[in-house]
Amino acid sequence: MKAAIRDMTESDNLIIANAFTAQGWKKPLSQYLLYWQECRAGKRVVLVTEYDSQFAGYVTIVWASDYPPYRENNVPEIVDFNVLIRFRRLSIGTALMDEAEKRIALSSALAGLGGCLHIDHGAAQVLYAKRGYVPDGRGLYYHGSYPAYGEQVTIDDDLTLYLTKVVNGR
Repeated sequence: MKAAIRDMTESDNLIIANAFTAQGWKKPLSQYLLYWQECRAGKRVVLVTEYDSQFAGYVTIVWASDYPPYRENNVPEIVDFNVLIRFRRLSIGTALMDEAEKRIALSSALAGLGGCLHIDHGAAQVLYAKRGYVPDGRGLYYHGSYPAYGEQVTIDDDLTLYLTKVVNGR
C-alpha cells in the first residue's frame, strides 16, 4: 500500500489529536484547530498522509516563519513534521517531505526547517541530512535568540539548529 497525501480538512483536527494522544504524545486539539484557521487564512499548509486509509502523519509549511532570518528573506519553513510511530519505516516521512518541498519550490528557491537537537528527533535529523539540508550557519537558536558561548540552555523541542535546502534552482 502506498501513502496518500492530501491537504488537511477541518474534520482532520480531532482525528489527528486523538491519534497522538493514543500514542502518548501531548499534541492537543487546540493546536490543530489553530492550524486549520491558519490554513484557511493562507498562512500555513498542512499536508496529511494516510496509510491503508488510516491517519499516519503530517507536515506543515509556514509561509512567513517566526525565525527572523527566514522571515526577512521570505524562506518558507517546514514545521511540525510527525509520523505516528507505528507507520515509521514505510517511506511516509519521505513522501511528506517530497510533497512539502514540491509545494515550496513553486514560490521559493529555498526551503527551511528547524531541526530539534533532542535524541527523540534522531530519525528526523538523519532524514534531513540525507535530503541535503545544511545548517544556515547561524548556530543554535533557543527561545528567540542565539545562546551566547558558555550559556546554559535546556534541551527541549525549542533548542534548534536551522537548516536550508535549495528546492528550486531558478
